[in-house]
Amino acid sequence: MRLTFLRNAGLIILATTGAVLLAPAIAQQGAPAPATTAPAAPPAAPAGAKPAADGPVLFKSNTNLVIADITVKDKSGNLIPNLKESDFTVYEDGKAQKISVFEYQELGMEPEPPEELKLSDELKLPEKPKAELTSPTPGQLHFKDKRLMVFYLDFSSMGIPEQLRSQEAALDYLQKHITKDDLVAIILYASTPIVLSDFTDDRDMLTTVIRQLPIGEASELAALADTGDENGADTGAAFVADESEFNVYNTDKKLIAIGQVAKMLKSFPEKKALIYFSSGVSGTGMENQAQLEATINLAEKANMAIFPIDARGLMADPPGGGASTAGPRGAGLYNGSAYNSQRAGINASQDTLNSLAADTGGKLFVDTNNLSVAIQGVQKAMSSYYLIGYYSNNDKDDGKYRKITYKLNSKIAGAKLEGREGYYADKNWQKMNGEDKEYQLTQALSSGDPVTDLPLVLQLDYFRISPTAYYVPASIRVPGSVVATAQKGGALETQLDFAGQVQDETRAPVGNVRDNIKIKLDGTNAERATKGTYQYDAGFTLQPGTYHLKFVVRENVTGKMGTFETRFVVPDLAADTHGLKLSSIIWSNQRNPVASAVGSAERASRQTLAANPLVVGTEKVIPNVTKVFRRSQTLYVNFDVYDALPDPANTKERRVKVSMSLFNRNGVRAFEVGPIDATQVIATRPEAVPVQFSVPLKDVPPGEYTSQISAVDEVGRKFAFPRARLVVR
Repeated sequence: MRLTFLRNAGLIILATTGAVLLAPAIAQQGAPAPATTAPAAPPAAPAGAKPAADGPVLFKSNTNLVIADITVKDKSGNLIPNLKESDFTVYEDGKAQKISVFEYQELGMEPEPPEELKLSDELKLPEKPKAELTSPTPGQLHFKDKRLMVFYLDFSSMGIPEQLRSQEAALDYLQKHITKDDLVAIILYASTPIVLSDFTDDRDMLTTVIRQLPIGEASELAALADTGDENGADTGAAFVADESEFNVYNTDKKLIAIGQVAKMLKSFPEKKALIYFSSGVSGTGMENQAQLEATINLAEKANMAIFPIDARGLMADPPGGGASTAGPRGAGLYNGSAYNSQRAGINASQDTLNSLAADTGGKLFVDTNNLSVAIQGVQKAMSSYYLIGYYSNNDKDDGKYRKITYKLNSKIAGAKLEGREGYYADKNWQKMNGEDKEYQLTQALSSGDPVTDLPLVLQLDYFRISPTAYYVPASIRVPGSVVATAQKGGALETQLDFAGQVQDETRAPVGNVRDNIKIKLDGTNAERATKGTYQYDAGFTLQPGTYHLKFVVRENVTGKMGTFETRFVVPDLAADTHGLKLSSIIWSNQRNPVASAVGSAERASRQTLAANPLVVGTEKVIPNVTKVFRRSQTLYVNFDVYDALPDPANTKERRVKVSMSLFNRNGVRAFEVGPIDATQVIATRPEAVPVQFSVPLKDVPPGEYTSQISAVDEVGRKFAFPRARLVVR
């Protein structure tokens, strides 16, 4: 391996051998994501502690303790109460387990009337709520016969009307429907989860907290879902950016926040209900399915069921939107496409909510204007259950899925048991040898339990390299702040493992990547690495179609892993279209010499390098995943134009003109490049006219821009105007 320093860019470029061209890099690009530290595991304790006859329920908690809540219903769907521990048998992977914790939680449904006010109460101020969740005493069932509900209000997804509707529903519940068995905690999410109140049954305190909610907070984020198509709302702006990429990060942040709440509640062994007030979670763009699955797994481990409530209520869906929504930009209002797009967007925003509910044992509440009824539905769903805990006799920290099954020993006709179906065991990196580590990485590609301790950002692009084949480059970026280093031989060192797999619609593998990169850093580079990011580039050759990609990254000092999973489509550009055909637009601020790569890049033939659309001359283009640039950098733009008609004066050339404009938030053109002539057809890619140009950003004021590429085939009279959102710092 060689380490190359580029003085002008201030970057550390690393390359290694591999099956594809690689360009891992540490790039100072934006603020790094904060490092996350997993809480220390509690010390191991012997199993078998039993509750005292008349005292609190006691048990000794260790990493092998598994808690599950079970409901037992008869053939009519009615709950069967007052069963005993001897009536149940619990199996893990087919092996019977010794039950160490057993409690029947019987919860009432009768509303608790408010206490009569006395004169002294009139002058008494409500107590100040505790703005954190109190961890229960270790080894004690803290809330016996209590219904634990968390009001989780996602203000970042709701406009002001939805925020007010959620507030009204919570107040109605507190005034009319709270029972003596209910304990409520309140958490607000705008950009991070904020605990407003610990679990309490103090109606006055909770009412005060709900009334003091910051209505209007983060409501502007609910509208950031424009994709730039003609069915979007006509806001009067001359140019509209495609904000799909924003939705990817925004959705991941929401799911990560729910996972953080699950970790807060994990120390409570009782069943918890997270009542998630939301106006949908956008699924537009490249979705990280791994983050959704990881959040669901965290909720299951915490014994937390998620009950999403769509605060938009009953939506009439008038064509073109309601009075508060601008009409569509194009002719979609007249041909029906605007309504179809509108309805599809609403359904897509509820898909994630439905997955969170269905996979955690909760229920999704939609199409109701009386949100208080939904809260009562959560009360009913948690009316009574059996809390069963056991210490698993499988002490292997292998990270594998363990299936739990239940058997009712009592002979009750038609009895049905519902409970937790299984869990994923923990992983202990320090106990793994080289073979175990390789097996772990392989298993992570096929496991249904994604790990998200290492945050990832991924970008996919496509270029046509033959009539039926496309080159799909994948760029993965990892914040340097979360990558641990170790002292070795007088220098800091870390290793990053990369494993990726592409599957077709039948889930058959059609492409694989496996790589290990060792990185050595001196003091200066180590400090720069923690403030920047590592970027890894790989590529796949695929036919047009729909695919599933899963990438796993692991740093080999602490064993932290990250997973990114998504579906994507490689379009078929062979079909005739009215517009000009283009590849993906690559926005970059970095090019590396091809000769600096070791292994396959060195051994690749000139013909192979010339066919790679990311290789320009002797340099390789490194895509900028975040599209955040600095004024001291140069913006490189690369893409292909396909099937432009020949110039009548010279059939070997094409007449393609390209320009680029930057529009500020007010729609005013702030910068322009071109027009640039693109005339040469590259011999290594069929009917492709490569377009490459660079723009020094020193004259561009800092800010957020909509960048528009204007490409025109003057002979074929076809054009395309792709747009993207860029940030200049």
